[in-house]
Amino acid sequence: MKDLIKEILVQIGEDPSREGLRNTPERVEKSLKFLTSGYHINIDELVNGALFQEDYDEMVIVKDIDLFSTCEHHMLPFVGKCHVAYLPKGKIIGISKVPRIIDMFSRRLQVQERLTKQIADSLNHILQPIGVGVVIEALHLCMCMRGVIKQNSYTTTSAMLGSFKTDARTRSEFLNLIPPQGTRR
Repeated sequence: MKDLIKEILVQIGEDPSREGLRNTPERVEKSLKFLTSGYHINIDELVNGALFQEDYDEMVIVKDIDLFSTCEHHMLPFVGKCHVAYLPKGKIIGISKVPRIIDMFSRRLQVQERLTKQIADSLNHILQPIGVGVVIEALHLCMCMRGVIKQNSYTTTSAMLGSFKTDARTRSEFLNLIPPQGTRR
């Protein structure tokens, strides 16, 4: 990978042997391996049995989870917040596992729509709850730095499963508890 990165530097008109770029190929390789490390994570090992029987049937929400991923179209970052809710059906998950699942899918080349669905589908599969809702609000650097060059344009995606899809009150409760980007205190 380092040789390919050196070649990219040459192709854009840089000198990979100059002082500031000498170690760049190694740094970029390490960075790319971290940013795409989600391909090599096994979700069962990640959850590691952190599922607990619990007689709780009210909404569980983990909101404002920092998220970063890499757009598969331009290989530029998108960053934002992820909000997750579920209605348990006798089983809850260790709360720290929710951001870990988000990170696993985020650390792949992605589109926000697929990322949102992958998070919802995996929680639905793991928990088998009454319902799952996931909302992602993200700023895409491919829109900010190139193309239309529109800073501060957030993209919002949602995936609603089970009661979050079929029951308007459940969906409304979730959405009302996560006010849109820019309106939070």
